[in-house]
Amino acid sequence: MDWKRLDSARESSGPIEVDLIEAYAQGRINRRNFVKRGTIIGLSVPFMGAIIAACGDDDDSSGDTAAPGTETAGTEAPAGTEAPAGSDAPASSGGVIVVANQQGDANSGLDPVNMLDLGTYNVVSQSFEYLVGVGDDGNIADTGLASEWAPNDDATVWTFTLRENATWADGSPVTSADVAATLDRLAEANNAALGGVIDVGSTDSSDPTKAVVTLLQANGNFPVLVSIFNAQSLITPVDYSSGTTLDERPEGSGAWVLDSWDAATFTAKFVRNANWWGGETPLDGIEIRGFADIGTQVTAMQSREVDAIQQFPVIGGEGLLNDANFVVLTPPSANHRQVWFNTQQGQFTDKLVRQAIAWTLDRQQMVDTLWAGRAEIGNDHPVLSSLPFFDDSAVEQRTPDPEMAKQLLADAGVDSITAVCETGDLQEIPQLAAIIQQNAAAAGINLTVNTQSNSTFYGAAWCPGPNDSDESLPCDNAAEFGIVDYGHRPVPDVYFSSALRTGGPWNSSNFANAEFDQLLLDYQGSIDVDSQKAAVSQMQSLLWDEVPACYPYFYNFLGGHDASVTGVKATSLGHTILSGASKS
Repeated sequence: MDWKRLDSARESSGPIEVDLIEAYAQGRINRRNFVKRGTIIGLSVPFMGAIIAACGDDDDSSGDTAAPGTETAGTEAPAGTEAPAGSDAPASSGGVIVVANQQGDANSGLDPVNMLDLGTYNVVSQSFEYLVGVGDDGNIADTGLASEWAPNDDATVWTFTLRENATWADGSPVTSADVAATLDRLAEANNAALGGVIDVGSTDSSDPTKAVVTLLQANGNFPVLVSIFNAQSLITPVDYSSGTTLDERPEGSGAWVLDSWDAATFTAKFVRNANWWGGETPLDGIEIRGFADIGTQVTAMQSREVDAIQQFPVIGGEGLLNDANFVVLTPPSANHRQVWFNTQQGQFTDKLVRQAIAWTLDRQQMVDTLWAGRAEIGNDHPVLSSLPFFDDSAVEQRTPDPEMAKQLLADAGVDSITAVCETGDLQEIPQLAAIIQQNAAAAGINLTVNTQSNSTFYGAAWCPGPNDSDESLPCDNAAEFGIVDYGHRPVPDVYFSSALRTGGPWNSSNFANAEFDQLLLDYQGSIDVDSQKAAVSQMQSLLWDEVPACYPYFYNFLGGHDASVTGVKATSLGHTILSGASKS
């Protein structure tokens, strides 16, 4: 231990940074989590490297610095995602590549504020950029419009310094006024990640180069909430209005400018943005082509009708996994399926009934059958086991127990349950519903499955809309039982605040629990890992007992491209980053 170097680092740091340094030096967190947390609070790579060197190595060093994995023909060797354009970009190769993409929701169109699906995320983010981007390790990084950020001593104020050379496509500068206006629009829309975190007027833009955001309360994870992992937080111009779509105003700051848009086929064509701060892209242009179902996407990729695919499942994707000329991208993933119960309307208002279904689920069967082992078993809360504040002793792991389920139904005074499981037609979700139907039957629970197109499902079954007179019913008349998809976030804030907090905009469970809401405030306001873990442990226990939703597994995200394509990056929230892509 190099105490002199550690003392020097402590003296130049604020209390949040010192707490993290102490946690690492005392072995309370490993190197991987030190780097993750340090990046979130704005520590530089050289600074973190100096701390690691001062403390010596730890037992967790193997693979800590490995970037998100790539595979070729099903191999598991992590090779990292490939570098973005800029000073280190390869020489321009010209040409256009085509990406097979999930067809987005026709109801929202290319609306950066109100979009809800991975297909639309991928299109809109080609032109607009986030304040905070993603790094090669899958964590947030200074690859977006902010070159650096830092909190004040209690994490109630965060300052983001903007890139000096960031401009809109017309050459005008991106300023803090654009950031302030964007965050105001998100606050007005009760954005899933930022609702209750900021308000209209929270951002001081008096210095055009710095956006200073004062939060409603302390939040140690705030940079994540304005990053690529809050998909709707793309920065748009100061005079952009809510409801405006990219095709109406294709004037982003990113690597690509929208050239044409066909809403009927969900196909977007882009050309190079000559004014992008990252430099000249290797490609002349890109095409994002929408597909109504995953099977046709996979077929198009196998036939090389397209050059890359946004996402594909194990079931039906075996041909790609075994294709020696296909590169599989596997970025870090907390992606999961939420099996929700409407806790206030319908047959599942009694938690004992909800617990009964939870005890029927054969999660190992799901992982083996649907993902061929490329998933982690879940335990009815949205906290991934690799997170530094996950508590593996908080609750017992649920396994199939039909007799327990029958007893719980009897305790609830319920003779039988007959219900419909509502799903969208997305990847393996209909097959998951079939397994749940089979599992539940062992306890005498009769389920049928109703699968709709995703566009219909979101509005008709998942969240028809709020009850204007009752905050506790944000998804009034949501289906009493259903399955919805949730994409990756590096911390579970969105899962907690949008899907489980009282009044959360994606709370299809209509779950309203004052104890959970307070624990969420405790977690969000924590500026150290120990306090975060204390709150999260209690949330794990509460959610496991109340079961507003089952979380059967977290699955590996799979995307990829033909071997002739290089320089592609991907996120498990559906972004295909093509600023550094080229094709031989």
